Amino acid sequence: MEEQSNIWKKLKKTKQREQVFRILSSSAGPMSAADIYQELLVRSGTCSYAISTVYRILQAFEAAHFVSKMSLSGSDMAYYEWNEDCHRHYAICLKCHKRIPLKECPFQQMYMPETEESFRITGHRVEVYGYCGGCTPE
Repeated sequence: MEEQSNIWKKLKKTKQREQVFRILSSSAGPMSAADIYQELLVRSGTCSYAISTVYRILQAFEAAHFVSKMSLSGSDMAYYEWNEDCHRHYAICLKCHKRIPLKECPFQQMYMPETEESFRITGHRVEVYGYCGGCTPE
């Protein structure tokens, strides 16, 4: 509940934003805007707003740093994941686009060498590409 109140301190609370928040924050992994829209339809049986509204909500969440946006290399499809205290990295199947969470962050113990310029790391993203057990390279 505390997480929800922090969101609505930064963004105006609307029914649509709250619905998208509930879907993304309870998701086991990244979702596309189409996935979110489809879930809205499943949960309510109908959706009274257009998918463009979902995109605008996701843009607002991203600007407020509540979601991370990622895309598969060579694809125009964007996926969104709710930012939590911990972050995740994925192995992504090039054939079926399945996202398999990595158990550990490869940069968790990363050493940043001292340089003449100071550099403060604020984030990173790791995606590993290949084929899942159900798919074979063509």
